[in-house]
Amino acid sequence: MASGAQASDQVEDIEGLKAEIARLRQQLSRKPKAAPLEYLGEILPRDVLPELAAGRKLSPAAVQSRGIGYHGDGGNLWLQVTSGGRSWLFRYLWAGRQREMGLGSVTEISLAEARGRAAICRRLVRDGVDPIERKRTCAAERAATTVKQVTFRQAAERYINAHKAGWKSDKHAAQWPATLDAYAYPIIGSLSVRDVDTGAVLKVLEPIWSEKAETATRVRGRIEAVLDWARARGYRDGENPARWRGHLDKLLPKRSKVRAVQHHAALPYKTMAAFWEALTVKTGVSAEALRFAILTAARTGEVIGATWREVDLKGKVWTIPAARMKAGKEHRVPLSDEAVAVLQRMELVKEGLDAHLFPGGRATGGLSNMAMNELIKGMAWPTKVTVHGFRSAFRDWAAEATAYPGDMVEMALAHTVSNKVEAAYRRGDMFERRRRLMDDWAASCKTPQAEAQDNVRPIRAHERSA
Repeated sequence: MASGAQASDQVEDIEGLKAEIARLRQQLSRKPKAAPLEYLGEILPRDVLPELAAGRKLSPAAVQSRGIGYHGDGGNLWLQVTSGGRSWLFRYLWAGRQREMGLGSVTEISLAEARGRAAICRRLVRDGVDPIERKRTCAAERAATTVKQVTFRQAAERYINAHKAGWKSDKHAAQWPATLDAYAYPIIGSLSVRDVDTGAVLKVLEPIWSEKAETATRVRGRIEAVLDWARARGYRDGENPARWRGHLDKLLPKRSKVRAVQHHAALPYKTMAAFWEALTVKTGVSAEALRFAILTAARTGEVIGATWREVDLKGKVWTIPAARMKAGKEHRVPLSDEAVAVLQRMELVKEGLDAHLFPGGRATGGLSNMAMNELIKGMAWPTKVTVHGFRSAFRDWAAEATAYPGDMVEMALAHTVSNKVEAAYRRGDMFERRRRLMDDWAASCKTPQAEAQDNVRPIRAHERSA
């Protein structure tokens, strides 16, 4: 017969276990996702709960006091005690073989919950499902789900790493993480990439859409690119919530409606000769680079990144590879005599085919992208002028002071022209005709506008003289 102390302990154990069962029953009455006895994709049925409190061999106190070995509770549940700790086992017969499956550590799984897990496993065995195989399947599904739990920031960083080698400049590569870090990451950076929806995208864009239209447009495009990448990798499904056409264009005003487009400050072409004369007294690499940029109507990045390998002085051609062009297509620039003269002067400091045409302060680098604009500031010109603005001056001159076709001028500027024009000139790039255009531009740069009117010739007469 049990002593009074032992009887008291048993009563205490039973009462404690009943209290725990009551707590679990209350939790099971909530929504399934909150049920503590969900295991291997199954929910413990309510009618099994009474089994957890009665007719078993172990008690909460015994679980903590039993010595090393295996201690059965009944219902295929065993307590395993080793020198390393205490854990639960489910023992069962499968295809005539004894099998054991771990149900968790005693420190994490209570006696009641271990009994519940064992009850679920018995149900699976009864239904012809091997609990160990089910456990493996559930683990694989969790692993797959974890893989797909990629945050927007993680997706963006992987996108940048995958594409930055193909970007034209370090500056462009740096702008991507900088703009996303400033505007996107604080709002959607920690959000699962599959959960980024239209509302989340708008939360990023709306605060800056009116005040920072240019930046907001770039941020939107970068979010769209990251989400497209995530969909291709299987991290999300459905339409891209950052898509502009047919989606965000219905929710946000067009950029042109928000704020007038800020064009680069351009020099009126009629004052080009006066500027050129002021530039002739300037010496140094920056001055030569600016002269070359004006004469070729090229972009700043194209000029400062140019190497001697791209130039054929004898043939008077500068070939810019596709990797350095904004449109990603190779561009040939016919060089006027004045442009060739610039390169002949720079040839005196040439250090090899891979050296830059216009070397900068660094041993292996080209001129800084701000060097030419700083030179212009130093000239104290009465109106604001930028290097990029000379491309606009060239375009205005060609349209207003010459009869050259607009499509030819667009080709000279390396702009993308219509498919119709590309089809018409698919066998060439109007190169020789563009050579005459650039020769006339060079002459106009040095000639006051009153004398430059001779450049305007009827297109037919001009073509016959070719």
